[in-house]
Amino acid sequence: MPILSYLHVVLTTRLAELRRDGERGDSPVPTAVIIAGLVVVAMAVTTLALAKANNWMNGIPDHTDPK
Repeated sequence: MPILSYLHVVLTTRLAELRRDGERGDSPVPTAVIIAGLVVVAMAVTTLALAKANNWMNGIPDHTDPK
């Protein structure tokens, strides 16, 4: 029975510490930097895909643009 009392005390003490030291969260600056980086990468990938598609379309013989 003493082990149960010990575990109970340890658990309640740890939970009290966790409640007192709340997580403040992350600053929004790193998140904004990550999002901006992802946008730049997405734009680069889109630009490369568009360029490849245009080159492929221009390589078709007797190519005419749609009206």
